[in-house]
Amino acid sequence: MVERLAIDGGRPVRTTLLPYGRQSVEDADIEAVVRVLRSDWLTTGPVVGQLEGAFATRVGAAYAVVVNSGTAALHAATSAAGIRPGDEVIVPGLTFAASANCVIYQGGTPVFADVRPDTLNLDPAAVEAAITPHTRAIVAVDYSGQPADLDELGAIARQHDLHLIEDAAHALGATYHGRPVGGISPLSTFSLHPVKHITTGEGGVITTQDESLAQRMRWFRNHGITTDHRQRAEKGGWFYEMVDLGYNYRLPDLNCALGLSQLDRLDAWLARRRAIARSYDAAFTGAPGLTPPVSLPDREPAWHIYPLRLDLDQLRVGRAKVFAALRAENIGVNVHYIPVYWHPYYQALGYRKGICPRAEEAYERLITLPLFPAMSDRDVTDVIEAVRKVARAYQR
Repeated sequence: MVERLAIDGGRPVRTTLLPYGRQSVEDADIEAVVRVLRSDWLTTGPVVGQLEGAFATRVGAAYAVVVNSGTAALHAATSAAGIRPGDEVIVPGLTFAASANCVIYQGGTPVFADVRPDTLNLDPAAVEAAITPHTRAIVAVDYSGQPADLDELGAIARQHDLHLIEDAAHALGATYHGRPVGGISPLSTFSLHPVKHITTGEGGVITTQDESLAQRMRWFRNHGITTDHRQRAEKGGWFYEMVDLGYNYRLPDLNCALGLSQLDRLDAWLARRRAIARSYDAAFTGAPGLTPPVSLPDREPAWHIYPLRLDLDQLRVGRAKVFAALRAENIGVNVHYIPVYWHPYYQALGYRKGICPRAEEAYERLITLPLFPAMSDRDVTDVIEAVRKVARAYQR
């Protein structure tokens, strides 16, 4: 007998909602922020450089530049890559809007390329097919925390003299051929939003091995000005020069202190994320109507999200009904992502559905399960139980 679903009046698996992601803040984090509050520098102070140094070391990069959001990180990277009006930048169709918006900020044109059917990362073959004389860069997104095909994409970029920007917002702590993400691509961007691997409240980071790119991005985050307030104060001077058009994308020391404290626990949090993903894999592999995400053997995902795919041919309902049913069971599922060019803004620019059929087909089936380090074993069991319950009820 199939158990009655909560959406139909049955008893939910949980009595309270389990979110799909959330931050973890401990006493050490609070104490780190309080120390900055009691210091002379709430912004443009020494903790900014401390976080940059620690982050660069953690990912194997020579330089890290912190900014006030993952979106600002992408904008800084596209600016450093020299994207200008008339330039085209290849972007995966299945990603968050910021991966493409950063191109438009620079006056460029996003060109959407399809994803691989297994990992849902950018397909190198689709990238090759999208290159024109106007192409200047590729934005490769590490979807769900699994690195994209960086070797193949890097080779394409070098062959065509393109910039490769790795949107690693999902992938802090991931490895590709044994190397940490952040130290591989010429420009890698990270998000420090509360649902990511570590948080600064809001924040972002760009990593690079190129000192000149790092310097340009530091100017870019500070209105295009070559010095900040603290640097001038240390020299007892006032004079400054704006050498380019920049933005106020600075990340205050308050936020950096939180991130620096959290970085100490990254390895433990990664281990927990991976353990939860393994539990989901074991529960859903071979289950009717459900397909776990594919993980390739030459890379270790960081598991920002766990995107389960629904086999709609085996279910009587679509993703929307499954989503609503799981929410009724108090499982805070989500969806990652609506294809960027489906959004009204991009439709008004002239983009049309059908550009990336594999991304679109995946979107109709994707559902993101809760995954964050503070989840208890009971939480994980609840998610598994609820997904199985809903899948059984809607099985053909």
